[in-house]
Amino acid sequence: MKIQQTFSRSLVAVRTWPVLTDLSVALCGLAVFFAVVRMGAYWLAKPMPAVAISHSVSALPLYAFYSIVRIGIAYLLSLVFAVGYGYIAAYNPRIEAWMVAVLDILQSIPVLSFLPGVMLAMMALVPGHQLGIEMGSILLIFTGQVWNMAFSFYSSLKSIPREMIEASRIYRYSAWQRFWQLEMPFAAIGLIWNSIVSVAGGWFFLIVCEMFVLGNRDFRLPGLGSYLQTAASSNPVDMHALLWGLAVLVAIIVATDQLIWRPLIAWSDKFKFEQVESADRVTSPILTLLQQPSSLTKLPVRAWNSLEESMYRRLSTTRECRIVQPVEGAPRERAGWVSFAAGAVVCCAVLWGAWNAIQLIHGVTWADIKLLLLGAGATYLRVAASLLIAALWTIPVGVMIGFNPNLARILQPITQIIASVPAPALFPVLLLGLIQLGGGLGVGSIALMLLGTQWYILFNVIAGAMAIPSDLKEVASVYKFTRWQRWTRLILPGIFPYLVTGMITASGGAWNASIVAEYFRIGDQTLQTLGLGAQISAATDQGRFSILLLATVLMATMVVTMNRLVWRRLYRLAETRYKLEG
Repeated sequence: MKIQQTFSRSLVAVRTWPVLTDLSVALCGLAVFFAVVRMGAYWLAKPMPAVAISHSVSALPLYAFYSIVRIGIAYLLSLVFAVGYGYIAAYNPRIEAWMVAVLDILQSIPVLSFLPGVMLAMMALVPGHQLGIEMGSILLIFTGQVWNMAFSFYSSLKSIPREMIEASRIYRYSAWQRFWQLEMPFAAIGLIWNSIVSVAGGWFFLIVCEMFVLGNRDFRLPGLGSYLQTAASSNPVDMHALLWGLAVLVAIIVATDQLIWRPLIAWSDKFKFEQVESADRVTSPILTLLQQPSSLTKLPVRAWNSLEESMYRRLSTTRECRIVQPVEGAPRERAGWVSFAAGAVVCCAVLWGAWNAIQLIHGVTWADIKLLLLGAGATYLRVAASLLIAALWTIPVGVMIGFNPNLARILQPITQIIASVPAPALFPVLLLGLIQLGGGLGVGSIALMLLGTQWYILFNVIAGAMAIPSDLKEVASVYKFTRWQRWTRLILPGIFPYLVTGMITASGGAWNASIVAEYFRIGDQTLQTLGLGAQISAATDQGRFSILLLATVLMATMVVTMNRLVWRRLYRLAETRYKLEG
């Protein structure tokens, strides 16, 4: 019998963890309080659309703080919108097709196309304060983050195994219980990985959202994106400031990965739908620390448990919990007058908007239309090339990372860092290198699109590979599948729903990235190539709203047509043939 030493070093370390946890939580609370006070004072100050951006290294902490707050608020708004929109679309067959179509259109609209309406509306909503301009910038970042998260949550709800839904009906779960104990856990893995790529997309478009020109007005907000853009646009390029800005950005991304994403990934691993527990589990020291009992965590947990118990006790008396509902649901009632009234209002609003749009583009000439069509064709070829190149390397690498937690622990922070670096900040160096090699902006735009597109596919493939049940992997090993059999019968069918979601959002992301890939300022010179994104950027700078509207409509039409002809059919195939059933 082995006697354990009472005062061993290991026990002392374990017992001191709660003290460290309490101290860390208290320091975080003080930091949050300071951040709220600081941002409140800045937002309530008089509006300053164009702030002089300092290249001093001492200004970087404040600029990084402002950018983190903008991206954090935009992400929280994106998460709430994605969950609400995906839930309504998944469980309302009458409006599902319309909501998915609207999502297709919105995710195909570039960030700059939202710029005039969003910025002018926010400045009019909060006049006399910096808050209006900041809200406009946050909503622009929101438009670059939200769509793939909404697609991910919607596709997860549509892929829930039938027997799980039947079990929730048999045990008479209320809608609240079903949401928190079935739907959110099942969607957690995909939602977390898409959150990672969404935040990376927010950093990618940070330069566009913090520093832009609208007609004859120059908007320049203090932030890391503006710092990198002014450093990259200097003539010559301020490499000292650029490298310092990138170093701070990398430090932020590494801290975010270790403090937020890695604990969330390790926590969500318990929601994997499998019958045999995996031998390799994702771990996180931060999650282990937070799970240690402490005085600051016991009180909220007890309060939440008592509140949850009383809530479930009340829900158990409702009709929904007393009667077992069929899986297919009750027969749908005919639409009432409220639905018809809402539809009429929406139709009137659409007709009014269409009429005003026609009036706006009335002065567009045939030469402008011809140039837009040629640009659309050129951008389409670049998008197709970037998607093909991205798929060739992200699928095998994503599967390799998803199947190996030890490898994921090393490569996930690296890929997240590379994905989050704003490519426009590196574009001057990339462009100069391509010019030296005999290339130009035509080739450089494909490279920049690739930098903004490939991560949607990669992170979705990683999520799909991690979601494949361990028992299926063990069956493939027991029956000694060849590499070809493993890929065609296990891996590709298992990741197919996630891959389709990644390809849909990557396609929209490539079209969005064209606005910064085909039109770029370096010093006092503006470089552009033939493309729809270049024409949207030029129209925004020149205040030609008729060209901006027509180019946006053309881009949205092309993306939605491609989604209907290709991606939506693959999406339905993923919901039927490749849906995981017990």
